[in-house]
Amino acid sequence: MAATSTLTHARYVLGENPLTVVAFAMFFVLVLLAAFGPWIAPYDPLASDTAIKLMAPSAEHWFGTDHLGRDVLSRVIVATRLDLMIALSAVALAFFGGSVLGSLAGYYGGWTDRVIGRVIDTVMAFPLFVLAMGIVAVLGNSVENIVYATAVINLPFYARVARAEIGVRRDSGFAAAAKVAGNGNIGVLARHLYPNILPAMMVQLSLNMGWAILNAAGLSFIGLGVRPPTPEWGIMVAEGAQFIVSGEWWLAVFPGVSLMLAVFCFNMMGDGLRDLIDPRRRT
Repeated sequence: MAATSTLTHARYVLGENPLTVVAFAMFFVLVLLAAFGPWIAPYDPLASDTAIKLMAPSAEHWFGTDHLGRDVLSRVIVATRLDLMIALSAVALAFFGGSVLGSLAGYYGGWTDRVIGRVIDTVMAFPLFVLAMGIVAVLGNSVENIVYATAVINLPFYARVARAEIGVRRDSGFAAAAKVAGNGNIGVLARHLYPNILPAMMVQLSLNMGWAILNAAGLSFIGLGVRPPTPEWGIMVAEGAQFIVSGEWWLAVFPGVSLMLAVFCFNMMGDGLRDLIDPRRRT
């Protein structure tokens, strides 16, 4: 019965919002490209052939070739895995850490709220992209450090949402009833309060996925991200920008469009995820 109710609710939500269907379809395509990209790509993304360098889009090379004769379509496809992996890992770390800190601050208040609040305010006091640049510059521009830097700058968003939502609900009737039923503070927080803030957290998670991809691409664009020749959308845009003036527009346009579509997908998924999880939207 529970599974049937969930499927009915999902069909209702998707039927009410066609853009959510489009967003989930785009996400499914991104996941497929990330999972099977090396096998889907028509050419080796690292193989160069200077005899066909800077070739315009054609039937043989749909997205053209770059200045080393590498197939741009293959590099765009294979780069999907790395960019999604960075974004998912960073957002997962930020979601977990921010949820825990924000929930504790909102539920207990007092000195717990003040200490956590000051830490979050300190992080937010810096321009976030500049802070990410500083972290990567100090730790080194490896994939792991890009993930950590992106997680740090995204953590305050989850902490603030969780703090506000838990603070509103901690004195509610159902929370008091859970305490009377014998649940401890952690039990009330984990089993009764936290599930009710997930809809708002899901919207923030979806938005931060797009921001995380942009952050990783931005770091690569300025030379602090993934190192060449690894296929990555930000690197490809940076390399292609050098050739736009001379007319080789495809080098920057196609990876840039891929980046834009990925961010658009995650932004559009936010409302759908909220409606799917929100218990108040159950039919």
